[in-house]
Amino acid sequence: MTHRERVLTTLKRQVPDRVPVDLGGTLASTINIHAYRRLMAHLGFGADPPVAYLSRRSNSVLPDERLLSHLDVDCRAVILDNPDVNPERVLPDGSLYDEWGITWKHVGEGQHFINSDGPFYNQEPDPALVDKFAWPDPLDPGRFRTLHKQAETHRANTDAAIILVLGVGAVHQIQFMRGYADSLEDLIVAPDFVRAFMDRYVDFWVRVTERALREVGDLVDVVMFGDDLGTQQGPVLSPALYRRLIKPSHVRMVQTVKRFNKPLLLHSCGSVAAFIPDFIEAGVDALHPVQVSAKDMDSARLKREYGRDITFWGGVDTQRVLPSGTVGEVREEVRRRIADLGPGGGYVLGAVHNVQAEVPVENVLAMVEAARELGRY
Repeated sequence: MTHRERVLTTLKRQVPDRVPVDLGGTLASTINIHAYRRLMAHLGFGADPPVAYLSRRSNSVLPDERLLSHLDVDCRAVILDNPDVNPERVLPDGSLYDEWGITWKHVGEGQHFINSDGPFYNQEPDPALVDKFAWPDPLDPGRFRTLHKQAETHRANTDAAIILVLGVGAVHQIQFMRGYADSLEDLIVAPDFVRAFMDRYVDFWVRVTERALREVGDLVDVVMFGDDLGTQQGPVLSPALYRRLIKPSHVRMVQTVKRFNKPLLLHSCGSVAAFIPDFIEAGVDALHPVQVSAKDMDSARLKREYGRDITFWGGVDTQRVLPSGTVGEVREEVRRRIADLGPGGGYVLGAVHNVQAEVPVENVLAMVEAARELGRY
């Protein structure tokens, strides 16, 4: 079975030859630059390898093909480029500034950038703000300039499943442009503003997605976007509020992808078990990252209740086991997640979100090696 066949079989909730492994296939399943450099050096690929960022804001990389081939990883990412107009740029203090007018503050060497200012910060949440905003051009040619070439290169040189990584969903985007706390308050006190924003942003997202999928055609196998709806202790909002204000946007986004006959991988961190029936109803094919350390995210229960209808992607704990556990504990974590999520197919193994800077090389290798050894059907 090829890597591509393995992933596509898994997305159909059928049994492949082994559990597929993802490292570097999406913007939230790759590896921090510092952990990446240590891993490359350890494996003899150079102490200072060339770096292609998958996301500069999260200091995460597109792993070198030598590494992915060596680790027998099943997925490859294809990403949108910077637009020609107002591309992301570095400010004098080291912050980033993007086409949306969002400032991203650097919190530490090798760590994430955090949104610290945006066009809707400290303003009254009036729907008129949405109309007045100078929206970027979704068809800016810079976004798509290398898209086909990326996919073509992967298809020519690997038999991996190729994932088109799209922009974030409307929940993330309003948080970035408005501020996290205010965007949550708006769900209650300014729903008209939220609806106006969601509708306009999804209009933008749909046009980007349609153009991207025309560019890559049959060269990509899976489409992915992310919208976090959970915290460590529970959902960010109630399911009822989600269905009223957010779900219509997600349905539009999923339907756009499905018109091109592609499976949809949704990234949503935290305790999101309460939303899984809605994700399934919307047409989501796979859920990432399965944050097993969060409340109500027991992997065995999730598989038992929802495994017939959705594929689980991720699941290997990044809060304690990968950064702080022993090699033996990593192997046991992999064994547990395969036992919980793997029966009958429908599980792609990977870290819960990106492998962070402090994760030891030995633990990254233990995760991948244990998946190959223990993931055979």
